[in-house]
Amino acid sequence: MPESNPLYIYNSLSRKKEVFEALNPPFVGMYVCGPTVYSDVHLGNVRSFLTFDVVYRYLTYLGYNVRYVRNITDVGHLLDDRDEGDDKIEKRARLEKIEPMEIVQKYTNGFHNTVNQFNLIPPSIEPTATGHIIEQIEMVQRIIKNGYAYEVNGSVYFNVKKYDEEHNYGELSGRKLDELLNQTRDELEGGHEKRFFADFAIWKKAAKDTIMKWDSPWGIGVPGWHLECSVMSTKYLGQAFDIHGGGMDLKFPHHECEIAQSIGADGVSPVKYWMHGNMLTVNGTKMSKSLGNSFLPEELISGDHPLLEKGYTPMTVRFFFLQANYKSTVDFSNEALQAAEKGLNRLMTAIDTLMQLTTSEQSNVDVDAIIKASKESMNDDFNTPTTIAHLFDGVKLINSINDNKNTINDADLKILQNHYNTFVFDILGLTKENSSSSNDELSDELMGLIIDLRNQSKENKDWSTADLIRDELKKLNISIKDTKDSSTWDYEK
Repeated sequence: MPESNPLYIYNSLSRKKEVFEALNPPFVGMYVCGPTVYSDVHLGNVRSFLTFDVVYRYLTYLGYNVRYVRNITDVGHLLDDRDEGDDKIEKRARLEKIEPMEIVQKYTNGFHNTVNQFNLIPPSIEPTATGHIIEQIEMVQRIIKNGYAYEVNGSVYFNVKKYDEEHNYGELSGRKLDELLNQTRDELEGGHEKRFFADFAIWKKAAKDTIMKWDSPWGIGVPGWHLECSVMSTKYLGQAFDIHGGGMDLKFPHHECEIAQSIGADGVSPVKYWMHGNMLTVNGTKMSKSLGNSFLPEELISGDHPLLEKGYTPMTVRFFFLQANYKSTVDFSNEALQAAEKGLNRLMTAIDTLMQLTTSEQSNVDVDAIIKASKESMNDDFNTPTTIAHLFDGVKLINSINDNKNTINDADLKILQNHYNTFVFDILGLTKENSSSSNDELSDELMGLIIDLRNQSKENKDWSTADLIRDELKKLNISIKDTKDSSTWDYEK
């Protein structure tokens, strides 16, 4: 259980912060919508998965036993919300002229490689849609039995209108049926099979050329996209579980349909706390492939993109994401990424200094205040930007001790070292070896050479050159500190 203040989570269902109470403490069930493996994972995916990686890490730190389930969508993801068109995986398979399951394996491998680069902890369970076809058919049968679905020509549709009469379709997104586009059955394209425009497929009759298809009580077909998450989340976490996460774009219709399906099948609202991460923008504009301003993770790392001035390490990108609240949009720009890079370097340099501090018999610093502030900010809906600000307050303290302006004893030093190791590495998930885009040893050697040149200028009383070196380094956020016998350098915040 939390060590200090209660943990508050913003709940998309209630639209307010609530005190987190696990259904069966200390066990916590958390389900996060995973990737549809028909193409390379994009940065929006990375940010969403990173958000719940931190949630997982922090809940574990608080002492909860977390079962983290993140699915792989390897079938059933249709092209549009009208339940029409080709399965995306099969469409990509035709383009690449290989089997659909080769596409699945190829992009699942790529997804795992990407999340490993960003130091994401693997989930407790990573189920696939194709591995749970039987359970999906069984849920469709329960929904039909309870009167919330109907079969037409081998397809099964969820009856949204009937469900809304008895429950509240739209409770998560805040949408009302009468506010949505109002179409009648006759107005649907080509005399569509649906009885109501908002009805969605929970089982779809397979076209003749469909490769990935299964037998069912309604004929050969494929499961609807929304169905798999209702099935796999409740199978591994129970009919009602604690946290369901995903991107903001999944709130409607995907998560809305999940609620309806679970209630329609089992009469139980499945999730206690709904959490949604926000989207990415680039220089203030929505990130979009059509606008040419979207990045694949490897493009951001290599810098091989016309909008990038250079490449950035995975840890720089991770740190950049953590500097914004998960509910806020994140705006990509070279300036913001470079600032994140400098900030991360400064933090890691301070940690190196912390591990080598000289202690005194007494402390005149308040270590407990820094630790308390960090915990309070994380307890406030996983507020990573404020937590990072508190860690940088500690950086000032670390540097002041190193400069002999303050003192710290052995006991307090061990507490502070443990705090930074826990919050920076274990909770925020940063790593030192990937924290800089340049080789650290080379950077040290170059800075040593520059400082030697500056010292030589001072010895020659060439004050203008010495000042020029100092001023130019300052423009790069590198500060030079002169002492009686030598000079040192550090990154400025």
